[in-house]
Amino acid sequence: MANGGVTGQQFNTVSTSGKSYLMPIILITSLFFLWGFAYGLLDVLNKHFQDVLGVNKLKSTFLQIAYFGAYFIMPFPMAFLIKRFGYKGGVLMGLSLYVVGAILFYPSAHFAKFWAFVVSMFVIASGLATLETTANPYMTVLGPSKYSEVRLNLAQSFNGVGSFVGPIIASKIFFGGATDTTNTDLSSVQYTYLIIAGVVFCVGVLVFFTNFPEINEAEQQHLGTEAAHRPLFRHPYFVYGVITQFFYIGGQVGIASLFINYATENAQGIDSSTASLYLSYALILFTIGRFVSTAIMRFVRPNQVLAAYGFISTVLCAYISAGSGMPSVIVLIVVFFFESIMFPTIFALAVKDLGVHHKRGGSIIVQTIAGGAVFPPIMGAIGDAVSIRVAYVIPMISFFVVFLYGVWGYKAGYISERRLSATTPPSATTPPSATTPPSATTPPSATTPPSATTPPLATTPPSAAET
Repeated sequence: MANGGVTGQQFNTVSTSGKSYLMPIILITSLFFLWGFAYGLLDVLNKHFQDVLGVNKLKSTFLQIAYFGAYFIMPFPMAFLIKRFGYKGGVLMGLSLYVVGAILFYPSAHFAKFWAFVVSMFVIASGLATLETTANPYMTVLGPSKYSEVRLNLAQSFNGVGSFVGPIIASKIFFGGATDTTNTDLSSVQYTYLIIAGVVFCVGVLVFFTNFPEINEAEQQHLGTEAAHRPLFRHPYFVYGVITQFFYIGGQVGIASLFINYATENAQGIDSSTASLYLSYALILFTIGRFVSTAIMRFVRPNQVLAAYGFISTVLCAYISAGSGMPSVIVLIVVFFFESIMFPTIFALAVKDLGVHHKRGGSIIVQTIAGGAVFPPIMGAIGDAVSIRVAYVIPMISFFVVFLYGVWGYKAGYISERRLSATTPPSATTPPSATTPPSATTPPSATTPPSATTPPLATTPPSAAET
């Protein structure tokens, strides 16, 4: 099921027969690393600003609000611009916002104003949201449809690399140990983001001079397929995918946000520094999980891998909620491996064969990243009122929803697609050809009666089979 379309028509107009698309694939994959790197810097900046600017923990979370807020606001309007200017135009818009936001960090650090950093982060995140709105769906159609999940998971693997490389570089090289309260110099922030701006600008130049194959949606309108004519939200597997992605993102962000709290409160001898080190191990395992699981998907259907990982993660979170001590911390680290492929796999399954709705559908799924701003506060409230262990019931529920999508929701969506296809008449925009009359020598099939709206020709005698 995961390797086939609804109607047999694949939404894929990009040839992969030559080497001319190698450079676009490489450049698109590099974008995943760039926004993973930016996200990896976020938590380091959060702690650094607490120490240098004297903001409290609540105020410092405005960086996260700006980051995830951009993901909620930007994808939908950007989807219309991408539809107007194409995938390449969307990439260039995203990189431009990334560069502008990174440059804004220089005056923000010069005047040492926290609100200025929040604005700068929002601009950067707007660029990242634009890149995700563009790159995720584009990677799913840049090649054969049956390998769309594999391609996206492979590209997302480099996002994981950026996520754990970013904090290492920031804390060890650029920031000179940002978690050290004696470090009160913001010049490191200035030069870090100037370097980032320069690197992103160079990538933008390469994108500008590279030929990107474009999906011709005008042609898709006239394919005559149900995917090309049915409204977006009448694709059940897409609707289920949007719901599932929202739950998954909320659970993933909640697990990472409260990881240090869980480790320090439930295992003796673990301080914040040690817990941070364990979190870095978890992120490395997350990255390994993406590479390993991408290889597995070459032999096992992606929705089956998703269902298995969702079930395992549900069980592991149940143990985390009930257990304590170092074993529960180890189990928490292991969860990162199994959640690694969930976002790209849900994304690819949900946008498969959407036809002309591909770009808009991708933008809506990117908006579900806003779930990362909803679930962590709920977990935090439960942690304050009851215990941090009980709070991990929330991601357990999230992973169970993922399991249901992999084992039932995705399949049920496609079954509904077939039923809609069987009951929906052909589009009025694709009438039968007037130049090809029915053959007088070919009698109607015995198993397929003529349509009630099209009486048989009077000059055509009934066949022997009909009598």
